[in-house]
Amino acid sequence: MPAERSAWREVPKLRVRRFAALATEEVPELAQDILREIRREYPGLPLVLDDSGEPMALVGIRRALEVFLVHLASGAGSPPTLPEEFQEFGRGEGVHGRTLDSLQAIYRLGVRLAWRRLAEIGQQCDIPAPAMYELAEAGFEYLDGLVDLSVRGYAEAAARQAGERLRLQRRLMELLLSDHRGDPAETHAALAERAARVGWPLPEQVAVGVLLRPGREAMAPAVGEGVLLDMESEQPRMVVPDPDAAGRSELLRRAMTGWSGAIGPPVPLAQAAKSLRWASAAVDLMERGLLPCGEVLHCTEYTEALVLLPPEELIEDLARRALAPLSHCGPSHGRRLAETLLAWLETRGGAPEVAARLGVHPQTVRYRLRQIRELWGDEVDDPDRRFELELVLRAQRLRGELAEPVKDA
Repeated sequence: MPAERSAWREVPKLRVRRFAALATEEVPELAQDILREIRREYPGLPLVLDDSGEPMALVGIRRALEVFLVHLASGAGSPPTLPEEFQEFGRGEGVHGRTLDSLQAIYRLGVRLAWRRLAEIGQQCDIPAPAMYELAEAGFEYLDGLVDLSVRGYAEAAARQAGERLRLQRRLMELLLSDHRGDPAETHAALAERAARVGWPLPEQVAVGVLLRPGREAMAPAVGEGVLLDMESEQPRMVVPDPDAAGRSELLRRAMTGWSGAIGPPVPLAQAAKSLRWASAAVDLMERGLLPCGEVLHCTEYTEALVLLPPEELIEDLARRALAPLSHCGPSHGRRLAETLLAWLETRGGAPEVAARLGVHPQTVRYRLRQIRELWGDEVDDPDRRFELELVLRAQRLRGELAEPVKDA
């Protein structure tokens, strides 16, 4: 509506009322003309009918014109109350997956056609040109309000659809990550049905990731549409389709910047729960400081740690029995003998090879190997005994209790 002290407000009230009355009389026909022109310009525009069988677009156009003209005639300074139909128009665009671009273009076309007719009526009523210019400005302000209303409806529909999609996606992930003990054909059919509802093509293989939140308000990683992501869990989970596809690993690496976690091994679709178990085990080790944190690890690169570290009680019990001969040695000397024994078991070589692996003098290694022979005797030649020893010593090294071998050995 034109502001106070404007050219429009200087128009005599009788002339304004006559202008509004003539324009109001033409609203039904003008609304029909506007809808007809819109449908000619946009032939694909769906024509939705209300309960009475009348096109909702026609009702909306008519209501928009009536509200504007009533407000014009009243001379009220506050903005007009916008017709709720335009929020519904925006909501409909969101529900049907269309953008608001065409809707805004249609609104502009409607205002242009309406203004053309109002300008003719203005001439009939001797409305001065400056006043008509201000009226045009008020009309476009009114249009902005209608667009804002449609945007609000569109955003509401988009939010509801996003929430529904997340709900359906979580249901799909719940089924996918559960242990399937029933009929494989029935399970596959149920997965296919849920996947179809979110537009997710069933892959041959998947890998499941478990993530650690970098902060309470952390934004979800931009993993892309093909990756299923559940951010509702305390530890977010994701399902990566076709994890060995070209470029997939690099895309995930970039998307997961700032996040920590683990991605389980690739498995057939029906065995996704197995990949989840490995990823969960890896994350548990990360939280205990036994695997590197600060990035998303691939379980296939940490197989040794995942096999040896989780069964902690069993490994420790085996270590007590297998390494009992070291119990009479001091802590420092016992650790050096254990490191030497592990290097010897891993290299199957002589003193020079073991010395290079430990970064010590070969003579030192010979001295320690003689002590090892005295402590274990012929047991170190038994294949089963050697396997047990290497198993528990590797586990101790993974926990940081023994030193890593020299890298260039």
